[in-house]
Amino acid sequence: MTKTLKLLSTASLAIVAAGAVAAQDAECPIKVGVLHSLSGTMAISETTLKDTMLMLIDKQNKAGGLLGCQLEAVVKDPASDWPLFAEKARELVSNDAVDVIFGSWTSASRKAVLPVIEELNALYFYPVQYEGEESSKNVFYTGAAPNQQAIPATDYFLEELGVEKFALLGTDYVYPRTTNRILEAYLKSKGIADSDIFINYTPFGHSDWSTIVSDVVALGADGKQVGVISTINGDANIGFYKELAAQGVSADDIPVVAFSVGEEELSGLDTSNLVGHLAAWNYFMSAEGEANAGFIKEWHAFIGDEARVTNDPMEAHYIGFNMWVNAVTAAGTTDVDAVREAMWGQEFPNLTGGTAVMGVNHHLSKPVLMGEIRADGQFDIISSTDPVPGDAWTDFLPDSAVLESDWKDLECGMYNTSTSTCVQLNSNY
Repeated sequence: MTKTLKLLSTASLAIVAAGAVAAQDAECPIKVGVLHSLSGTMAISETTLKDTMLMLIDKQNKAGGLLGCQLEAVVKDPASDWPLFAEKARELVSNDAVDVIFGSWTSASRKAVLPVIEELNALYFYPVQYEGEESSKNVFYTGAAPNQQAIPATDYFLEELGVEKFALLGTDYVYPRTTNRILEAYLKSKGIADSDIFINYTPFGHSDWSTIVSDVVALGADGKQVGVISTINGDANIGFYKELAAQGVSADDIPVVAFSVGEEELSGLDTSNLVGHLAAWNYFMSAEGEANAGFIKEWHAFIGDEARVTNDPMEAHYIGFNMWVNAVTAAGTTDVDAVREAMWGQEFPNLTGGTAVMGVNHHLSKPVLMGEIRADGQFDIISSTDPVPGDAWTDFLPDSAVLESDWKDLECGMYNTSTSTCVQLNSNY
């Protein structure tokens, strides 16, 4: 009996000591960088993501914090200015000594941050769908890659709606241009002619859509079914959808599938004329289930407004943050290299059901959902898939098809399988 008590006492001391070591490995408070635009053209989308991070941090602190420490949010507003994203990221790491950063919406802002976080060996969680063609050692991509959004949405147009002509409309920056380059190659592989693919780019904040919408309508003059694939970002979407309504274009006439329009963007619009248009995401607020109902309830309680909606990038932050918490717990430290290795294989429940899994290419496995806009600004989920592993490099561009990302075994994000060599370790900026 005495021996047993001594063993239990020794074990208890070991647990306490282990906890003390873990606490020593993290300087309190643990600082979490939040890098989202709270002003400028992207504030319409990013302000909610800042609020989401504050909610998640508050919830974690109420649950006891992390490694014996409370979490502290350090918020910066890069004001929809891409170079300012880089400057603020450097501030967060070098001056504020944050342990991790959650941020960006546009790929332009992420690309601006990349050289800074790779130079300083910081950890960055990016929560929005993007164009792929990237795998940074320092970034975890919790939004969709093209094979988890753009390609399935295009398949839906081809197979379910019988679209024969495509208008690829995007904001003029890296995400739309790269995504449309992938989609153009994909459409041609499906037998769509060059002359049946119309591509147009507009600046951030673009407001005069009359000519462009007229050009899209004119595509269908020969009677072929036209569809719009939209990579328009930010508040430019407001003018685009208003012009569709002004010209009497319904979803039956010319369906639009958007990759950057969700519940938050629609909340500022009269959606009565947009019923039937589509969006492709990995999450919709209308998803049924206890997990999503609980998340929505927590959000409304935190934000103090039951009219506030949830959306896909919010779920991406929810998954990414909780995976980071679990990785830090498993590593027993906030050290970037240790946490990164603990992230591989992390699993966390999706809000739509099933489980998200973090791959060694720093991309999540996620389901693909197609949603149809309702009059109330929500979406009817009209199709969904099993979880699809995110692909860092597309199969539809020849130079990318031979590339693989594996930070665990190959220790490379850009590995050429045809030459069996690591092309480069740093990202293409």
